[in-house]
Order: sequence, then C-alpha cells, then structure tokens
Amino acid sequence: MNKKIKNTAILLIGLIMLNIINQSFYKRLDLTSDKRYTLSKTTKNIVDKVDQFLFITVYLEGDFPSEFKRLQIETRQYLEELAAENSNIKINFEIPDNQREDLIKRGMLPSQLTVEEEGKLSEAIIFPWAEVSYGKKTTLVSLLPNAIVASQDEQLQKAIENLEYSFSNAINTITQKKQKKVAIIAGNGQLADIYQYSFLSEVAKKYKLAKFTLDSVATNPQQTLQDLSSFDLAIIAKPTQKFSEKEKFTLDQFIVNGGKTLWTIDNVQADQDSLFNDGKMLAYPRDLNITDLLFSYGIRINTTLIKDLYAAKIPLATGKVGNQTQFKNLDWFFHPMVGGNRNHAITKNITPVRLQFANQIDTLKNNIKKTPLLLSSVLTKKVGTPTIIELQSIAEEVVEEDYKSGNQLFAVLLEGDFKSAYKNRVKPFETKLFKENAINNKMVVISDGDIGKNQILKKQPFDLNRDKWTNQQFGNKDFLVNTVDYLLDDVGLIKLRNKSLKIKTLNKQKAFKERTYWQFLNIILPLILLFGFGFVFNYLRKRKYS
Repeated sequence: MNKKIKNTAILLIGLIMLNIINQSFYKRLDLTSDKRYTLSKTTKNIVDKVDQFLFITVYLEGDFPSEFKRLQIETRQYLEELAAENSNIKINFEIPDNQREDLIKRGMLPSQLTVEEEGKLSEAIIFPWAEVSYGKKTTLVSLLPNAIVASQDEQLQKAIENLEYSFSNAINTITQKKQKKVAIIAGNGQLADIYQYSFLSEVAKKYKLAKFTLDSVATNPQQTLQDLSSFDLAIIAKPTQKFSEKEKFTLDQFIVNGGKTLWTIDNVQADQDSLFNDGKMLAYPRDLNITDLLFSYGIRINTTLIKDLYAAKIPLATGKVGNQTQFKNLDWFFHPMVGGNRNHAITKNITPVRLQFANQIDTLKNNIKKTPLLLSSVLTKKVGTPTIIELQSIAEEVVEEDYKSGNQLFAVLLEGDFKSAYKNRVKPFETKLFKENAINNKMVVISDGDIGKNQILKKQPFDLNRDKWTNQQFGNKDFLVNTVDYLLDDVGLIKLRNKSLKIKTLNKQKAFKERTYWQFLNIILPLILLFGFGFVFNYLRKRKYS
C-alpha cells in the first residue's frame, strides 16, 4: 500500500514539474519554406516595447468567401505569433454583421468582392479591418490594402504579404511616446492648406505637423534656421514664388544638419483652370531660383512637359441631348499615370499615381545614391516650353511614332552624404550651425507640384486617391504617406513592405471542370476500396474457418 502511494506521489510530482518546465520553455516552430510566421527583428523590437495591455480586434469572423477564410487564418496565426512574443497583446475576432453602421462611421469601409463558386459569380461584402487599442489611443489597420493586381487571388496574396508591415506599423505608431515633427514650408506661394488636407491629415495621425514660414529669414535668419532645425522633415509643396538666397541657405543648412526633405516642384507654369475656362493656356518655365540647390544634390528638373499615352482621364462636354449636356471621360496625355518602382518599399504594391503637367528629372553623377521611384510608360513625348496647350488637342488622332521618348523619371530618392550648395561660396548670412557635409541623409524630389493636391467638393477637401469627376482611383496619397514614413523611419519598419510570400491558390476554373473526377477520387473511390477490403477479408475468413 505504501509503495502504491509513493509511486502515485512521484507521478504527480513529475507531472507538476513537467507542466512547470512546459510553461517556462514555450517554443513555436515555423516550418514554412518562406518563414512567413517568423517575426522580423524590427517587429520584435517594436512588440517588446509594449509595456501595457494592447488589444487587437479583428473583424474577420463569420460567413464569407472561402478564399478569404485564408486571410482570416493567416491573420489569426500571425497575431498568435505577436501574442506569443509579448503577453500584453490580446487578440479578439468579432463578427461585424450587427455593427456595420458603427464600423463605417469609425472609418472601416466594407469591401465588395466577386466570388466564384461552382462556376457561378456572386457578390459578397466583408469588413477587412482590425482595430488596435493601447491606453486611450486607437488606430485602424486595413487588412485588404489598395494595390494594382490582376486577380482576386493576387489581391489576397498582397494582403497576406502586407500583414506584418500593417500591424507592426500600427503598433509602432500607437506606442510611440515621442512623435517626430514635420514642417510644412510656407512663404513662397505653396499650396493652400485645404488642397493638402487629404494627404496631411493622414500624416498627422503619426507625426506632429506645423506650418513654418520662411518670411522671417529676411529679418532674423539665424533664429529661423535654429527653429527649423528642431523639425525632422520639411515638406516643400508646389512653391510658385522665387526663393531668396537666405531662404535657400536656410533649407540647405537644414538638410546638411540632418533634416529630411520632400520636394514637390512644378518647374513649368501650367494652369488647369485657365485650360477649362478658355479652352487653351500658355505653359512657360517657372523660375524658383532653386536649380543650383538641387543641382548640388545631384538632380535637375527640366522645363519640358511630358505627354504619356498611359494617362488619366478628364471629363469633356461632347454635346447635348435636349437641355442636358453630355460629358465623356477622355484620356488627357498631359496627366500621366505613372508606375512605381516594384523593388522599393515606398512604391511596392501601390496603384498608379496621377501626375499633372509633370516635368522630367535628370540625374547627375556624384556620390549620392539615386533610386527612381516614379517612371512613365515608354510611350512618351517631350513638349518644350513655352507653348500653347489647347483642350481641343484631345480629339487629335494619336500617332504612335511621335511617342518614342521612352521612360521618363518623375520622382527620385536621394540618399548619402549631401554636400552644402554653399560649401565654396559666399554665405548669405553667418551661423554657428553651418556645416559643409551631411552624413547619411535622404530626400525625395518629385517633379509635379500637384501630386499631393486634392480636389474640392462642396467646399470640402476630396480624397486625394480619387477624381471627383471620373471616379478614377490613384495611388497618390499612399505614395506620399509611404515616402514620409520612409524618410522618417529609423527602425527599418518600411522595409517590411518588401516581404514576399509564395502562396499556393486553387485554380477554380480547372477545379469546376474536373469536379466529377475529384469527387469520385475523394469520396467514391475510398468507399469502393473499403468495401472491397471488407469483402476480401470476409471471404478469406470464411474460407479459413469453414
């Protein structure tokens, strides 16, 4: 009896010890070939900083298309990895059916999908969103980001590839205790606030924004430079008036002292309103007095306009039916639809970006690394300025022989040790902050001032990613927000957008055509084999024992 009690006690103690060891040495194994469930070092660093409960609510629960259950499964498995890394992360999946109106009010717009089942097409609506809460802060994560894709399967793959970046970006944003500062440069005829609202309101979700005028350079340049140097990034959006030498020097020294810059420059004056009002306009070079500044960094923005056969549409009146004016959306070659560099994190998976009366950029040889971000199609034509542009030219027959200028560069990323444009020149004013060289800095230059200009509808700013007349969708806002993120990214977060996965999907058309064969193979054949085995086994048994 004592021996049994002793053995039972040893067994219980052993089970308790095994349970304690199991809790202490918890380990998950990623057996996928592309290591899709292995968290990057960047993500681990971000997640490890979560020092209080962080709640992630995912609205991907319930009855929706089978192929998007894959997105649900991948999302759940990825979030389980985050929760395993840090126990402060709590995950919850909810069915959105009973709270659709509330979700829409909070900015979670549904996605309408075309579903193919048994050879038939049907429509389905899902809410591919997650909500991340940390303390009093809340942010949204889109699980089905906009991207240019050839099929729904490809869209699903892009969504799964984007999971780590989307959640890591949201967690990093919501847990940051100190926000970086972005200066919106004013004083040289830049875009008015209402025309930048769509873009800047998105930037303001992550960074502190402040308007910074260069007017004070004329009276107190040293203090102006000192104040500007407290910012991490300066956005110079479509200046229309000349920069003075003191203003240029201030921007130059902001850059050389480590400040990041985003330039959106129109080097040609082309007024779209005049074109629609008068049917024609004069396009002529605009002198901003910054050519030498950009030249010292290794680029030159030309004063030629680019026409591209791959272009956005504009609405034009084509006639009347009764008293109703009839409009038609026609390709306007002065508004190129440009593609992004697929190999760079800023432009990977973004939809084409619409430019308006854009100029080409030339790159010059120096020690700065230059990465093209936005390129035209090969079917382009250069138009010198000054020139008269007439709206009626939209009706002219296209001669492809005239469009052989090839790919044109519209946006470029510059990275490296920038040299001051005033290194061997007389300085407009003396300052203790003067430096001759920057160390490992970066900037982005875009040769279109209207890339971040949203339209106005009923006196309210319209979404930058859409055209209010044609309803075309663009990637302008996504591109600009990604650019700001890249310029201000110190943890390598934006590089997670380059993650690529190999996801095998079912060929639905082939499966539908061969469904009888596969039904027989998976259902009927096993039953036949089972029946045959039973019959043979019974026959042999009877024969042996009869």
